[in-house]
Amino acid sequence: MPNDQMTDTLLYLHIPFCDSKCHYCAFNSYVDRFELREAYMEAVVRQLRHDLEAFQIPPKALRSLFIGGGTPSTVSPALYAPFFETLAPYLNDGAEITAEANPNSATKGWLEGMRALGVNRISFGVQSFFDDKLRLLGRAHRAEEALNAVERADAAGFSRLSLDLIYATALDTPERIEAEVRQALSLPIEHLSAYELTIEENTPFAATPEVRRESVAQARLIEALTAQKGWRHYEVSNFGRAPCRHNLGYWEYRPYLGIGCGAVGRVGRSRYYPRTDPERYVQDPLARHVETLDEEEIFEERLFLGLRSDVGVPQELLSPRQRERCDLLVKEKKLVERAGRYRNPDFLLADEIALFILG
Repeated sequence: MPNDQMTDTLLYLHIPFCDSKCHYCAFNSYVDRFELREAYMEAVVRQLRHDLEAFQIPPKALRSLFIGGGTPSTVSPALYAPFFETLAPYLNDGAEITAEANPNSATKGWLEGMRALGVNRISFGVQSFFDDKLRLLGRAHRAEEALNAVERADAAGFSRLSLDLIYATALDTPERIEAEVRQALSLPIEHLSAYELTIEENTPFAATPEVRRESVAQARLIEALTAQKGWRHYEVSNFGRAPCRHNLGYWEYRPYLGIGCGAVGRVGRSRYYPRTDPERYVQDPLARHVETLDEEEIFEERLFLGLRSDVGVPQELLSPRQRERCDLLVKEKKLVERAGRYRNPDFLLADEIALFILG
């Protein structure tokens, strides 16, 4: 029997293949496993069929699909086709279907092939419009390729385009950040993700932390430039004329299915993790580690996610003592109360506000 509680569910598909490993990247991705692509895509179909049945997903229940990685544009549309055929009855009629892509591998043929499968949104991993910064980050493309890729996607008929930028590197100045953001906003895109460089363990940058220079001023500058464009700043790192519905679903704490090695899913109180190694995943795509979240963990996740975004925190989620603290923050103009929710007008203070509420 279909599960009515799963009628507004997200789905994430992880592609672990990459044409290069960026110096900051801690994601589950590999540059030397391309021979597994066909077997891997067969395995994700096996997992998809299993999870759709196991979680009793009704027809038309999935509101979004996000294909991330790794680099999804390293897998041909033909290999994606069985996945989309299996998924078709479960997608909502207006489902947002996003595929990440790298500028150097998102060819005209790949873009047209993915659009024919039903992808209606492309998110480009641009990261910078300066070649020296791209080299610093270990990116495989050049700035001109990024510009050309966005134009190719626009010409292929994608009306929903997004790109990522990274800031707070040793090469960044206010002038360069402004130039990059203005360049992005001049393109036919509707969405921008701007991420502060973070130094992750077991990455090349872990040995050279000086490549990062924290800058709140750069974050404020990005806020100001996108606001001038009339774009909505709806999460600490995300801005747009139209938000990413998939990302919003995470912050609204909707259930999500995680397909592929290194993906994560959460249904109710259960969070599950398929195998992370591609070879082992191909051997058994149904194997997974499952953890059960308790009420406190769920509450804290919803609190932090709500304050990092304009989703906000519903009053009924909070204890009387926590509401008192929120009301104090409202008086101090650090929170806004509207329609039964507390919302944070300054996402850069989100974690500090959450910790104060937790007391």
